[in-house]
Formats: sequence, C-alpha cells, structure tokens
Amino acid sequence: MEKLLVVAFTEPDGSLSPQSIESIHAGHALAGPELILGLVGGDVQPALGQLQAIGARRCLAVAGPEFSQPRYATDATAAEALARAAEATLIVAAGTPRTQRILPGVAHRLGGRADTHVTAAAFEGDDLLVSRWFYRQRMEGSLAREQRPWAILLEPGCAVGGGKAAEGALPAVELLSVETPEVLRRTQVEGRQAPSPDQQTIRPDADLLFVVGAGWTKKQADGQVHGVDAEKLIRGFLQASRASLGSSKSLVDMSGEGQAVLPFLSHLNQVGQTGATPRHPKGLSTCCHGEEPHAVGWRFVRERRAINLDPNCGWARGKADVLYVADAFAVMEKVNELLS
Repeated sequence: MEKLLVVAFTEPDGSLSPQSIESIHAGHALAGPELILGLVGGDVQPALGQLQAIGARRCLAVAGPEFSQPRYATDATAAEALARAAEATLIVAAGTPRTQRILPGVAHRLGGRADTHVTAAAFEGDDLLVSRWFYRQRMEGSLAREQRPWAILLEPGCAVGGGKAAEGALPAVELLSVETPEVLRRTQVEGRQAPSPDQQTIRPDADLLFVVGAGWTKKQADGQVHGVDAEKLIRGFLQASRASLGSSKSLVDMSGEGQAVLPFLSHLNQVGQTGATPRHPKGLSTCCHGEEPHAVGWRFVRERRAINLDPNCGWARGKADVLYVADAFAVMEKVNELLS
C-alpha cells in the first residue's frame, strides 16, 4: 500500500500559499484519510489553522528560524527528514520555484525518482498514473513508475485529483528535530528586490490575461505610429483591472529589429509556443493575429476574447469565443474610461 506524503513550505507569515493548499487537497483526493502532511517553515502554526478541516493520518512538521528562508541545503534536509519519518513511497508537492529546486534532489537522496510539471494524477487499480504535457503542450502523456519513493511536482492551477474538498480532523502535530549545522546555513537571504505593484505586469493569480500584439506598434489609420498612446492605454488598463500582461512573440522580438517597441515588455511576457502557457480563467487578446504558435499558449485559458480589425484573423477561426472586429485603441480607451 502506498504511503503518500504532501510536502508544503509556509510563507514568511507562516501561512500556506494557494498552490500549497491545492496540492494538499489533491493529495487528499488520492490518499483520503491515509494522507500524511509534512510542513516546513519558520512557524507552522498559522498553516495548521488553515488545515483544521483536512483529514489526515499523520501531520509532521519541521520548524525553526533556519527553515524560514528558501535555501536549498536546509529545504532539502527538511524534506528528506519528512519523507524518511513518513516512510513515504509517494511525495507530492506544488510545483513552485522553491519545491522544484529541491525535490528532485531529495528523490535522489532517497534512491527514488521525480517528475515535474504534472497536470493530473489518479489511481487505476493499485497503479498511480500521472499526466503531463510534452512538446510545448502539444501532446499529453500518461506515465507510471515502479521506483519508490516517487516525487511528484504538481503544476499549480491544474486542480490535480479534481480539487475535492477534504473533510476530517487534523491529527496532533509531530514536530521533527532536524540538525542544521552551519555548513547548511552558509547561504543567507539578504533581502528581496521586486517591482512596485504598479510596475508589476506578470500576475499569475490574476483573473484576466491581457495579451498585446504587434499591431499596437504599427501605423494606425492616420498613417502614424502611436507608441506613447499605446503604452498609456495598456498601462492604464493593467492598473485598473489588475490583469496579467502577456505578449506575442512578434512584439517582443521587434526590439532587435529596430522597430518601435513597448519598453515595459520582455520575453518574460511572451505567451505561446515558445513562451508561457498561463492558466487564467479569462483572456483578452488585442492586435494579435491569433495563429497557432500564439494560440497554443492559451489552451488552458477557459474564456477567450479578442479585438482585431481583421475579421479573417486566426482568432475568428474557432480560436476565440468572441471576436470584436474593432480598433483596439478606441475600445481600450473606452474600457479605461468605464473602469476609472
């Protein structure tokens, strides 16, 4: 019988992120009341408050100031201790940067295997099958492994295991004592650098993905390029709607071609075959052609709308739920007016 451990790292305030909670619910959908929880952080008490309704067989924790920082040496040591204490054959965690950095290494220490970017997991009889995308999300494959322990990193936002609500009582917490000699604590987090909320354009938790295409920097009806107006309209909409900003490949590549560009865009904003594949509930594309290389990045966006002057663009060929044949400058100016 499999022993399933869900490993979750707490946030600086001791709480659990939505991604970690999602992974715990997914673990409960797989293991039910036999689930084993493993928490790591400087203080896990706030996290325990969030999990009072989670049914589990055991709840293990590694806590202390040395585990509050995202650091490979201490994170891996804590996760390894949890896995050994639980005698886990399956180790599940949310696929965040922190866990993706350490969990494959933990699997290696335990003599097991690891798989990342898993989008679904379910038992077929006694065998666990996981699914993930290959070839830039063009093919989906299912796989199983005989090696144990098997570490599985769940892609956030996929509601792996159906996201069923867990019910039950949280057992008493077993606090593990983990040695962290100074050699494991040599790396120190001195601080964080991040743009202000108004400058931040990539918001994974936003309800709306707002994608801009090369049409924003082309000559408009008056024969002129209106880059300044485009920047004002796009920034105004992002600030009012708190949407996440995406871009087509053609637009971010234009900086190397000597053409007009939108300076606040980079390849980090790129959505599509060679960019990101976000999972926002809604998406609005503006001045994008909507052909396959770009639209492939939208395959997990549930409601798609587009604004384009060309009624025969790719979005009109079944790739968008609604296509507005209109001038994006005029539409977004009116939208910003309504939002202000």
